[in-house]
Amino acid sequence: MHIIMQIMRRAVISSSQVAALLLLSQWVVAQAGTAQGATVQGAKGAADSHFGVLLMAHGGQAAWNEGVLQALEPLREQYPLQVAFGMADAGSLERAVRALEAEGVSHVAVVRLFVSGESWYQRTRQILGLEPGAPDKPAPAHTGHQEEGGSHAMGFWRIDTDITFTLSEQGLVEAEEMDAILLERARGLSSNPARENVLILAHGPGDDAENARWLEQLDARAELLRQTLPFQQVAVFTLREDWPEKRELAQQQVRDFIQTGSEEGYTTLVLPFRVQGFGPYAEVLEGLPYRADHTGLVPHANVVQWVARQIEEQRARLLAQLD
Repeated sequence: MHIIMQIMRRAVISSSQVAALLLLSQWVVAQAGTAQGATVQGAKGAADSHFGVLLMAHGGQAAWNEGVLQALEPLREQYPLQVAFGMADAGSLERAVRALEAEGVSHVAVVRLFVSGESWYQRTRQILGLEPGAPDKPAPAHTGHQEEGGSHAMGFWRIDTDITFTLSEQGLVEAEEMDAILLERARGLSSNPARENVLILAHGPGDDAENARWLEQLDARAELLRQTLPFQQVAVFTLREDWPEKRELAQQQVRDFIQTGSEEGYTTLVLPFRVQGFGPYAEVLEGLPYRADHTGLVPHANVVQWVARQIEEQRARLLAQLD
């Protein structure tokens, strides 16, 4: 195009030649646009064909981990998928990243299977190199115990990789797909809703403002239950399990709710809002009259649907970055 304009400025040409040159310039521009479009589409196609999933989950005993892995099995038929158990542990995440690299994956959706979307969000971004803050990986002598650590290892370093990541932001407590799970669990336990209370109990954070957000989101998840079945009360609590002073007060409030309901003639159905299992709740509620099936959100098809939605949203975000 630049050469054509130089010719038009320097030469004495007829009107018909001007028209021909203008047509030529339009063709050059069109060809450049087509080439650019083809390059973008080619990049998108390459990204899509080398797309994989890294799923993060808290982890626990072998049965806990196996329950999560079994629930995710249908998704392995659709994507290369690796699971990193732990609380944003760099060692676990790096092992998953290396496994995806070995499968030829270059673009990864990271889905965080946590109750709260706030849990370890910034820490994960730093480990994956999406924002500064994580140091380089220390020498092996300093990481050996973390590399082999269990679900509570907390290695922290930036993973050296050429993979492009996007990171999910939503937690299960924000997901409408969980509403139907709570309803199904309550129906399975209920015999006479008018004479029953429901207590939805979650782990909870230490920070008071964050805990208030958990409770607000839990309350929203309980709304379908309230609208569908005529329970006397549907209440939400967090136990704040890892903070002894705050846990003591929260535990007493939970026990008081169940005890008061019993004294008034109501049976309490306890629904754990946990990824898997009943956690410490049997011990916390010892001696109280309540009904529970000790089943968390997994296994349930709605959790798999939520994970699939997170994957597709992250894949769309990756492809959009190539526009």
